[in-house]
This record gives sequence, C-alpha cells and structure tokens, in this order.
Amino acid sequence: MIEIMRVRKLLSQQQNILSKIALGAPLDEVLENICLSIEELIEDSSAKCSILTLKGEQLFHSAAPNIAKGYCEAINGVHIGPSVGSCGTAVYEKKRVIASDIATSPLWENYKALALSFDLRSCWSTPIISTQSDILGTFAIYHDSAKSPTPQDLELIDFFVDFTSIALEKHTESLKSKVLLAELQQSNEKFKAFAKVLPDLTLILSEEGEYTNVYGTTNESLYLSQEHVINRNVRDIMPPEDANPIMAVIAKTLQTNEVQVFEYQLNIKGKQLTFEGRTAPLESYQPNNPSQRHVVWMARDISTRKAAEEEVQRLAFFDPLTNLPNRRMLNDKLSMYVEQIKQSEHTGALLFLDLDNFKRINDSLGHNAGDEILVELSQRLTRVLNPTDTLARVGGDEFIILIENVGDSHKQASLESELMAKVVQSVFYDKFEIGDLAFQVSCSIGICLINNANAISENILKFADTAMYRSKMKGGNSSSFYDPALQTLLENQTELETDIVRAIACDEFCAYFQPQLSIDGSIIGAEALIRWNHPTKGLIFPNSFIPIAEQFGLIQKLQNIVLRDICILLETLRDHNALKNQFNVSINISQCQFNSSTLKGELFKAIETYDVLPSQIKLEITESMLAGDLMSTVKQMKELKSQGFVFSIDDFGTGYSCLKHLSVLPIDELKIDKSFIDKVLDNASGQSIVQSIIGLGHSLDINIVAEGVESAEQLHILKSMGVNAVQGFLFAKPLTHSNYLKWHKEHQ
Repeated sequence: MIEIMRVRKLLSQQQNILSKIALGAPLDEVLENICLSIEELIEDSSAKCSILTLKGEQLFHSAAPNIAKGYCEAINGVHIGPSVGSCGTAVYEKKRVIASDIATSPLWENYKALALSFDLRSCWSTPIISTQSDILGTFAIYHDSAKSPTPQDLELIDFFVDFTSIALEKHTESLKSKVLLAELQQSNEKFKAFAKVLPDLTLILSEEGEYTNVYGTTNESLYLSQEHVINRNVRDIMPPEDANPIMAVIAKTLQTNEVQVFEYQLNIKGKQLTFEGRTAPLESYQPNNPSQRHVVWMARDISTRKAAEEEVQRLAFFDPLTNLPNRRMLNDKLSMYVEQIKQSEHTGALLFLDLDNFKRINDSLGHNAGDEILVELSQRLTRVLNPTDTLARVGGDEFIILIENVGDSHKQASLESELMAKVVQSVFYDKFEIGDLAFQVSCSIGICLINNANAISENILKFADTAMYRSKMKGGNSSSFYDPALQTLLENQTELETDIVRAIACDEFCAYFQPQLSIDGSIIGAEALIRWNHPTKGLIFPNSFIPIAEQFGLIQKLQNIVLRDICILLETLRDHNALKNQFNVSINISQCQFNSSTLKGELFKAIETYDVLPSQIKLEITESMLAGDLMSTVKQMKELKSQGFVFSIDDFGTGYSCLKHLSVLPIDELKIDKSFIDKVLDNASGQSIVQSIIGLGHSLDINIVAEGVESAEQLHILKSMGVNAVQGFLFAKPLTHSNYLKWHKEHQ
C-alpha cells in the first residue's frame, strides 16, 4: 500500500487536477500538472513523465515537462506498431508495455540510439483508455537507469492514467460542445437569412389562434403588417368567413397530430388570393409555457400558378384559335356519350367536316387569312347548332360535330343526320370575306351513326373520317355515310404502308435486272426493276406496292435501294472486266421523284460512293411527266445531262402526246411500250404505229428500244423496221443480282 504521506499528497494532487479539469483549464496546463504530480510522488526521483495523444495511427507529444525538447520533437508523430518502442507498441497491442532496459529491449531496436542519447534507459508505457474503451494515447515513465516498476509504482501510474483519461475526454467533449455551439449559431444565422428571403409565409399560431411569430415573405400576404399581427388573434383580424376555416384547420392539426395540406382563398387588400397551406403540430414552442400547444402554418401564394393551371387546362381542352373544344375534349365527351348510348335505345351521330381545297387559301394569302376564315366558320356553325350539340376543331381545317340524339330508329337517324349535314353546308352559302377579297368555301362531310351496334369511340371517329374521304372522292361539297367497303380499302392501304416501312428497315427490297441487247445481239445494258422479297407472301411485284409508296412518301427510299443495287452491279462487272463502255443500267424515275429537290444529290451520292460513271446510269421517265411545266422539266434534264447522265422515255406512245416537244428534250432513247409490240404481228395498223415511232426517233437521232419482245417473229419484224435495241422474255426475265452476273458471263 502507498504510505499515508504519499496518500495525502496524492489526494491533494487529485483535488488540484480535478479542479483544473472541472474549471476548464487549458489541456496543456492540466497534462503538465499531471506529469509533475506523478514525478513528485513516484519513489525514484529520476522519473520523468511523458503523455502522448493518439490521432489516427500516430502519437503526438502533449506533455513532458522534464524530458528534453529534442527527444519530444524526434518522437512527435511516430506511427504505432508492434516494435515501436514502449508507447507505439502499447497502443498497438492495447496493453501496458514495460521496457526495463531500453538498450537490450527488442521493442526499442530502431529507437534506442535516440533514447540513450538523451540518457533515457527504461520506459514503462500504459495506454490511456476512455470510458468508451477507445485508446486516447499513452502515459509513460522514463528513468535514467535500467529499472523495473514495483507494484506500488504501477498502482500510482494507474491513478494518474485515470486522471489523464478524464482530462482528455473532458477536452474532447469541450471541443465537441464548441463545434456544436458554432454549428447551432451558424444554423441560426442561416435560418434568419432564409426567413428573410423565404417566399412562403410561415406562421406560428397558438391553439387559440394567436399569432406568436411570423417569418418570411412581405406584408402582401397578410391582412395586416407583421408588427400588427403578433400577439393578436385570428378572429380579431379576419372576418368570420375567413377566420373560422383557419381555426378549424388548427384544431384538426392538433387533434390528429398529422400534417395537413389544403388550399384556401383570402381577400387581401381587395385581391382574391389562393394559398396552399401546410400545417404541423409544434410542441413546447415556448419553454416558459410548455403546456401551450402551437402549430406551424406555412402559406404559399399560388394565385399565379392556379391561373396558369387554368390556362393550361384551357389549352389542353380547347382550340386556342377558335376557343372550340379540341380533339382531346371531344374524345372525352365521345367516350362518356358512348357509355350513355349503351344504356339507351337512342341513336346519335358524328359529323366529320373537312374544308375543300383550303390549302389554296393558306398558300395564296397566308395562314393569317386562313385563320380568319376558320374563326368565322366556327361562329357560323355555332349559330346553327343546338346547345346540346358539341362542335370541336380537331385539326387544321377539320371540325367534328357530335349530335347526341337524332332518333330512335335507324331510318329516322339517317334522315335527321342528312338534314343536319345540309344545315351545316348552308353556312357555306355566303362567301368568306378577307379584306377586299371574297372566297367561296365548301366542305366534305362524313357521317357515322352511333348506337349499340357501333359504340366504340375509336371506330366512330375512324368511320366518320372514312365517310368524309368518300365525300372527297365524289368531288367534295357533299356528305356521305360510312361505307364498310371503303374502310376496308383504307385499312389495307395503311397496313401495307406499315409493312413497307418495316420491309425497308429489314432490307427486303432489292433490284432485279432485265438485259437489253442491241439488234445484233450484243449486251448494251439492263433495266433495274424493284422487287419485294416478303417473308410470308413471297416475291411481290411493283404494281402492288409502288402506288402506296408514292402516296405515303416512301418512294425515295425505294429509289435509293434500286440505285444502290445498280451501283453494286456496275462495280461487280467492272471488277470482273465485264463492263463495256456503252453499257448502262436504267432506273425508273417517278413524277414525284423527278420533282424532288433531292434527286440530284441522291444520284451523285450513290455514284461517288461506288465510283460509278454518270453515263452508266440511264434515267427513265414517262411521257406523262412532260405534261406539266415543260420548261422546268427541260432545265432539270439538261442539268443532269450535262453531268453525264443518260435519259430515256419509257412506255412511249401510251401517255401525253409530246411529239412536238421531242426536239427540245435531251433524250437519248425512246422505249416502245409492250402493248404496241404485242400487236406488231396482228395487223398493218399495229406495225404502222411502231414504224412511225421508229421513224420519228431516227429522224431526231434518238435510239429506239422495243420492250416486251417475247417471240422470234416479233424480233424479226422489229429488226426489219430498224429498231436499235430490244429487251423481253425472249432473251431473259428480270434476274437477281447473282443470276444476272451468270447470264451476262454466258452471253458476253
């Protein structure tokens, strides 16, 4: 046991140290006092105390009043480890380490020279452990001679290790408190700053409805200014019709103890404002009156947003030009009406209106003029319809009228609907005036009856559209009822269009090639003919899909496929040294393709990609294409001709008579249509037509090609007439790429 005198000294030192810790003395001062106290109480007067604190994996000097400064600086920041002196090892192994003789201790192998140079020859190190079992640092006793501790020494060291742990933990808590206080102060300053610029109004209201605090926004959202509402009751400031709902929300919030979200309106300073309110219970808001309950009330002025939402709603369901219901609202009304029809025996009708040739007005006078007509038309139609009817604008010049009851029988409904169509057409009798101009406008109407047998919204609209299309086919300015046969035709066309788009993406189209031979039998070229290798329907010929492709704007993509295959064929023939100078491949150019601004670009893109000469591609046009703007056609032909392309007129003699224009056209070839070739053996008149075409061509120095030659007799007569070249089944059917190459090689 420690002697009585030492115990008294220990108690005195303990009181002194604990007082300093309690009073918040600086940590350095407390730790130095701990070192000096144990050095005074330990038996050997040569004892020197060192306290190191742990940060991460390193030990840093904190107190060693009687150890040389050089030594303290040398070990400052030492990394802990299994053989890092007594202190580094004690932390690493989490237990006391006694090095009685530094000179021989293996733990000091790397540090003994340093210690011995400062006359430190033994070191007892104890880890300082917190109440949370975390290691805070080391408490070490050095001597200037080799020495082992007595049990009394270790007992005394443990006392002071506990003091050191208390001091370090107290210091850590003090630092945390300071950081927390600084963060709270910072948060408070942030809250004050946010509150000043907060766009929302935040109120603290007592259970009785008294304004306790007001944060954010300006006074624009308050009945009175902020300074005039604090400590006043809601009922004293607002009229009952506004105050009572607010008190009800406060009561519900406190009763349910849940957040409430709601909208409300207040008339503030003569303006009707809409607010979005959010309330939540707030307990113990006033520390001096903890039993008083409060709510936090956040109010956001959403008046502008509500107005915008109403405008969006209007734009979503109404046509901005005419203010009539749009397609979306019509669909909603039609769906609801169809459900009503299913429960009744009534019959309704849907009239689909489309203005005839309205594009000419927009193109000639501009869209503003067209808009004026549409607005006036909507007003005229509204005046002749019943209040229960729905008039909607669903497209540029498309209107739909939904009539909810046109009779109980099919016959009566048909008569009433037709009568209504005539009423609608009557609004077009008067011309539409735009400035000094007046236009006579008409419309095509499609009628679809709505009853139990026809009660699917999508079908009703589709059928009415089909009926309107039928009116267009009759020349317009008329009305038609839905015809299932026409609907089937349109659906088949739409289905085919979709299949063509898919087939293009799947590369199902390709070019077949039919050889062309000079009259003496040498190969001079081929005609490229598109084919569709359908995965289920087999090989499909052009007359089944070209009209649809032209109608839906897909012809250019098909043209590019043929052009690509032509260039690949020419490239292959060239690589096999089978391409003669006069050889070319012809491609059919449709009216819409020829008028397209992209034709020239597509042609040059193809020939540049495959290094093909323009003269190796022959552009076949029909004579009906020459019936339009002849000067423009000639100009474009001459531009392409100057670049090296060759022109041919296909199916000559079957279309527009262009005989007087042949002399100005840059034509290299005329192809006599197969229908004339078929008659060349029949009679003299058939031969005379062919002979006339050949004579005309030769007089203009134009080569003549006979297509559709199928017999040797036809070939013999054509040869005698002076035809320059032939093609037809007599020589070869249209062939695939590989089959044509084989044929070309065999007949070269």
